[in-house]
Amino acid sequence: QVQLVESGGGLVQPGGSLSVSCVASGSAAILTVMGWYRQAPGKERELVATISRGGTANYADSAKGRFTISSDNAKKMVFLQMGSLKPEDTAVYYCYAKTLVRQREVWGQGTLVTVSS
Repeated sequence: QVQLVESGGGLVQPGGSLSVSCVASGSAAILTVMGWYRQAPGKERELVATISRGGTANYADSAKGRFTISSDNAKKMVFLQMGSLKPEDTAVYYCYAKTLVRQREVWGQGTLVTVSS
């Protein structure tokens, strides 16, 4: 059973930068995709960015040019570097992964990112 644990959320001022990370544990399952989604208060969960095992990154329009996703397949980790943060980036950021076998989707418990002065 794959488990995802996020870290690195917190409070940052508008225009600032913050990084979040996620590590997968509990299973030897191969992960084909890892990434980040977010859910702001009163809104639906939305894609931020994903990265394939081969290194292909996919970004939501809101993240392009400001956020960078990266991963370490050997360590089963995914990272999100966020810059030029805006108050509307405030949300719970969820780590996401998909397994090779059965294409099972796994979610972390989330880490809160608050952008406020």
